Amino acid sequence: MREMGRRSEAAEHPFRAVPADEVGQRVGKAEIAEASKLTWATLWGQPTILIERAGQRDVVTAACSVALELGLRPGMAAAHARALVTDLEVRDAEPDADSAWLDRLALHALGHWTPTASVSGADGLWLDLTGTTHLFGGEERFCRRLHRFLARLGFTASIAVAATPGAAHAMARYSGEAVTLLASGTETQAIANLPLQALRLDPEALASAARFGLERISDLYPMPRGPLARRLGLTTVRRLDQARGMIAEPIVPVVAFEAPHVERRLLEPIGTAEAINQVIGDLVEDLVFRLQERGAGLRTAILSCLIVDGTEQRVTIGTARATRDAGHLRRMLAMRIEKIDPGLGIEAMTLTAPRLEELKAQTLEAGLETEGRSRDIAPLVDQLAGRIDPDAPFRLSSHESDVPERAVRRIGSLMTPVGWPGWKRPVRMLTRPEILSHVVALLPDHPPRRFTWRRTDYRIVAGDGPERIHGEWWRNAREMWAVRDYFRVEAAGGERFWIFRRGDGVDAPTGDLSWYMHGMFG
Repeated sequence: MREMGRRSEAAEHPFRAVPADEVGQRVGKAEIAEASKLTWATLWGQPTILIERAGQRDVVTAACSVALELGLRPGMAAAHARALVTDLEVRDAEPDADSAWLDRLALHALGHWTPTASVSGADGLWLDLTGTTHLFGGEERFCRRLHRFLARLGFTASIAVAATPGAAHAMARYSGEAVTLLASGTETQAIANLPLQALRLDPEALASAARFGLERISDLYPMPRGPLARRLGLTTVRRLDQARGMIAEPIVPVVAFEAPHVERRLLEPIGTAEAINQVIGDLVEDLVFRLQERGAGLRTAILSCLIVDGTEQRVTIGTARATRDAGHLRRMLAMRIEKIDPGLGIEAMTLTAPRLEELKAQTLEAGLETEGRSRDIAPLVDQLAGRIDPDAPFRLSSHESDVPERAVRRIGSLMTPVGWPGWKRPVRMLTRPEILSHVVALLPDHPPRRFTWRRTDYRIVAGDGPERIHGEWWRNAREMWAVRDYFRVEAAGGERFWIFRRGDGVDAPTGDLSWYMHGMFG
């Protein structure tokens, strides 16, 4: 594989030495792995080409490294190749399989490397790496990882990273280097000595350039634009400017899936809540029909309203569970109408579901009575989220940790919490323990007699403890000897608190003997 892009990369031709159905033999037990190595060595030791029917003759579409060293090139007639090399392995090309591989790699790149990826020609990928390479340790380290990944799949690759797609394309295919990293602004100098084929010119333009004695890209630099366009065409001028960064060359990314999309264009602009609700109802009905055809339910929906003055208003809703209940979706969108400013009037409305999940029929229990069956709270959660904040409804669940503030985690509102510990814990815990002042306590194992918290003095009439909790030493060195002694205490006014002392009261490394408030009992 090869390929390129705006700070992009490149991979060389996806030539495979064995058919796709034989690749699975490369993994398995030791005996299978050794046999696979021998097979690969035999194939690569013999010159191998792929051919495809073009009109009345067979044409070479790809050649292995051994065949390339013997002078065989893509585009050569198969009969000519057989005449030059007698011991030649000839196989039929599979362009559909190659295209499927490129599509799979583009989708893989979309989910693992970059949000913008596209297929480039029959043997390459565009990957826009803008703002993503720092996640992999930089451009050089990312290129090495990409090389190893493609090698595991059985591909050879050359990669070029440049500020323009044209320069990356040219360096990846014609520089001869496995990895090329171009600094921004050096594209003109870097591609100067490359052949004109590196600019992706038409065959007619290349033939015209050959008649005028133009062989390298640098030959085009001193030529005036007018004569250059007349002799080689406007496409040549545009490709040259794109490679040098003088004009933009956008990359059209692949889309993982086509999001369901419905639209209503209105004869007259609308601006009242009743009219907007009516159109929303029609959009929801159309969207639900499309979701039924896919067997899916939406988790996110985006309502876009195009205003007469050209601006756009957007409203987004999310659901706790995949759904295609039209009534529920209408209610959720109706709660967000107040956020739409119709301005001079809305002339078009669209509803899109960018996030879907599979939603199939569920088997009901044998009994038809519904009295003992728990009710579905997903619609309630959705309505609460619509009125407050989408991330506000949540549940608490225990987490495996001895430190109290780490023993609780937020989970989704519809998820089932795991079991809680058997020892007593306060119903309300502070986000951060708050220090106590004017503490009077008998060390080392007694609760305090009095303390001050939030400018209020408390006198303790009963207490229980200590419950000793050690720090998690595997996290950092400061918790190696850390100790907390927790006490449940009751004040004279009836308040019940959960407090702790740092240190065991004997050894200084375990803590400084300061006291903290950590929670309140109901």
